[in-house]
Amino acid sequence: MSAESIPESWKDALEPVLATPEARKLGGWLRAEEEAGKVIYPPRGQRLAALAMTPLNQVRVVILGQDPYHGAGQAHGLCFSVAHGVKTPPSLVNIYKELESDCGIPRRDHGDLSGWAEQGVLLLNNTLTVEAGQAGSHAGRGWDAITDAVVQAVVDRGDPTVFILWGSHARKKASRVKGLGAGEHHLVLTSAHPSPLSAHSGFFGTRPFSQANAFLERHGRGVVDWSA
Repeated sequence: MSAESIPESWKDALEPVLATPEARKLGGWLRAEEEAGKVIYPPRGQRLAALAMTPLNQVRVVILGQDPYHGAGQAHGLCFSVAHGVKTPPSLVNIYKELESDCGIPRRDHGDLSGWAEQGVLLLNNTLTVEAGQAGSHAGRGWDAITDAVVQAVVDRGDPTVFILWGSHARKKASRVKGLGAGEHHLVLTSAHPSPLSAHSGFFGTRPFSQANAFLERHGRGVVDWSA
């Protein structure tokens, strides 16, 4: 991961952590895995897509995912999202169901969330790469510190922001970020994960999309068109 690959608006936040031995070790390990013939998703050029599509000064909402989809053609750098033409994954199907229940927005026939990212919704996975067919295979390899720095930069910027944390993994990440505790001026929404295993145990009915827009509007930050 060279400095040139960092989107301009995120350089100040990320260059210090990318200069650490841990980050250099991650970069070397990823290169070694690819040279050994391992298939890694998303492909090179898409791993910082969330940052490229949502500049720091435009972030209004942060949705935290765990790691990229591990099936062929699925991951393209935005958490929970897949490109047009790729079958919508079950977790995203449930997100669409909640969106329809919450805001009356019909479920879409595609899973591309780029329209959200372009409106200031940072769709950030905790781990930004995964080995094909091996969910969670790159967890603990060094991505945490990098994506923690991303979230910390959003918090520190100070503009009232909505953080949507689905599942225990996202909540644990937020606990490492200063300024997301009770009494702060950001809105933190937590619930069960939208996966089929947990969506009926505290995800459905939480209305995160309307809550996010009400908060943003109240603080003069506009609203997100969740149908985009």
